[in-house]
Amino acid sequence: MSKVTIKVMDNGGFRVTGDVELVDAEGNKFEDKPAFTLCRCGLSKKLPYCDASHKGNFESCVRAAQVLND
Repeated sequence: MSKVTIKVMDNGGFRVTGDVELVDAEGNKFEDKPAFTLCRCGLSKKLPYCDASHKGNFESCVRAAQVLND
């Protein structure tokens, strides 16, 4: 089983890769895909998936805090 990675894309969605099951609020399963991008702007017409409707209409560049090793 591959480790799941969720990458926060600059000015875009959440890129999900790895062996993950996506379900809705009622527990209904979406189609299995090896990789997909989830919308985080709310503009997609293919929710919960990103369809690039965000381009030019959404800005967010999130970075993780840097951890310093002693």
